[in-house]
This record gives sequence, C-alpha cells and structure tokens, in this order.
Amino acid sequence: MDPAKMVRSLTDEQVLRALMRHPRLTRAELATETGISKPTAGESVRRLSEAGLVVDTGERTPGGRGMGRVGSYYSLAPDVGTALAVSIAPEGVVAEYINAYGDSIARAEAGVGRPARPDDVAEALGRAVAEFSFPVRFAVVSAADPVDRHTGRLRQLPDAPFLLGEIDPVAVLGERVDGPVLVDNDVNWAAEAERKAAPLDDFAYVFLDEGLGCAIVSDGEVRRGHHGLSGEVAHLITEGPGGRAMPLIEVFGELGLRRPGTTAIDVERLLDTRPPEVVTAVGGLIAALATLIDPELVVIGGRWGTPLLGALADETDQQPRPVRLQAAAVQQEPSLAGARAEALDRLRSQIIGP
Repeated sequence: MDPAKMVRSLTDEQVLRALMRHPRLTRAELATETGISKPTAGESVRRLSEAGLVVDTGERTPGGRGMGRVGSYYSLAPDVGTALAVSIAPEGVVAEYINAYGDSIARAEAGVGRPARPDDVAEALGRAVAEFSFPVRFAVVSAADPVDRHTGRLRQLPDAPFLLGEIDPVAVLGERVDGPVLVDNDVNWAAEAERKAAPLDDFAYVFLDEGLGCAIVSDGEVRRGHHGLSGEVAHLITEGPGGRAMPLIEVFGELGLRRPGTTAIDVERLLDTRPPEVVTAVGGLIAALATLIDPELVVIGGRWGTPLLGALADETDQQPRPVRLQAAAVQQEPSLAGARAEALDRLRSQIIGP
C-alpha cells in the first residue's frame, strides 16, 4: 500500500471514530479530539464529505468581531446506515435498530405461540423487522435454540423447550439487510455481554431459565464447537432424584417442574419449591465444567439461576474441584445486549472500512 494512502486512511479512521463518540464536532474540535493538526483534520473532513460519510450540519459556532472565526459543525451523514439486533426467544421476537453512535433508534416486538412453530417464528421475525425501513448494513440475531455455525439455521434438538422445527433467519432477513446476517445462540450472546461488562477471559456462563444453556469462554473467545452446539448441556448426565444418573433435562420432568405439554421448565413453580434435587443436579453440571474446561469462575444467569446462587455455591464448595460462582452482571435482556454490542461494533467497522 502507498504509505501516503495509509496515513490518510488512518487519519480518516480517527476522525470517524471521534464523530462516533460525539454527534457533532468542528474541525478544531476534531483536531483536539484526535491529536492531529487542524489542517490535517480539515483535509480528512473534506475527503470524508466527498465520500458521503460526513456532512456539514449547517450549525455554526459563535463568531464575529473579537470572537474569532466562525466554525462549522460536522457529523456523520444521516444515511451511513444502521445495524439490526434481533432476539428470538420464548417471549417473542424483538428487533432493535442501532445507529453508529450506539443509540437504539427504533424497537419492534412480535409475539410467538407456545410451543413455537417454525412458520410462526419466521412470520413474527418478518413482522418485527418490517415495522421500520432504515438502511441496515449488518444484522446480528440471538436465538434461544442451537444454531448451526456454518449456515445460521436454528436447529431442533431432542427435548427442545422452545422451537419445534428449524428456521433460517439469514433467509428471512436477507432482503431487508444490505450486508451479512450473523446468527448465534442466546447464551453465547449473553456471555459476550458479560465480557464487555466485566472483562473475563476464561469462564463458563450457565443459563438457568425455561431452557438450559451454557456458553464456554476460553482465552477470551466463545467456543462454539464444530457444528455450533458447544454448551448444549441439557443432556449432560448428572445426579437426579434418588441418586440416579440421568440427563439434566430429565430431572425437571421427574420432579414435575415442566410446563404442561412441553419440556420447558416451570420457573415459577421451581422458585416456589426450590427442591434440593435441582441444586444437586446443577451442581453436577458445574462439577463437569470445572473438570473439563478449568474456568476462572462460573457465571450464573437466568430467572431461577440467580436466586439459587447461594445454594449452588454451597453445593459447589463440597466438590473435589470447587470453582467460584458469580451472578451475571447483565440482568436486563442479556442476550439482546450482547447482540446489540456486536451489531454496533460491526456497523462501525463497516463504516470505517475501505
């Protein structure tokens, strides 16, 4: 690459990043914010304006007699695009549009039935994203089901508590998104949200709600496995009622803690009864994680995971290889928070890119 072009591209990146942090800046303020000279900042603004990425807002600084020169305020162009963050969960579909400043500028929701059928979920996804018509550069989808890492399709596994069948979010969103569509499991996105809230490099995120899930983060990366099914712990063998070995998901059936007609866990009833067998069974999961991946800690999330944290910690302390437990730092829509952060990062990278 021509060194002069490299310098220009790096300067333009600095200016764009400064304008992403601050909705409007003058050339002088850009120079102060980036540490580059005023003439260099001015040249970058000119190039970026010609490229359609930066615009003169029409606003001016006070100027005139004795007050110095009038300065023009610049901002990102209104049509630089947005990112789309989507959550597909038992509660329904949520679609959020995010601008390059990190603001959520629109949100739409669409309900789904229980148990969810593929056509119903695909229709709800289409309805949610059809409410607005922003130009979308990138979409990130969080799904409460296993995701094939190679295709982005949601896959049905035995005893799935939510989706009965498979859908293809990439195909559903393809006509509405100008760029790529990235799909991943909801617990993986929740783990990404945890990493941003409190930097951790080696941990497991155990999600205990209507469904059971686990994300494994090693050396700062979420490990998804060959097919994208890493962390699907519902069928991990643990200790069930009466000391019998059984898959974790079956423990809840044995204890009468499933929602009628599904394998989804009845969260309200579990919290009312708090059976010790559940604590023992989840303790077996945590013991397996401690043995297999040697995490620094295990993050516990989900509507019944956090309330049972103390009992789970007591159970874990009795194990041959105890590991520290910690409540999830992000409690409000953690999966969507992780997808939202990734969507923003990708949007900014595309705007800054060549």
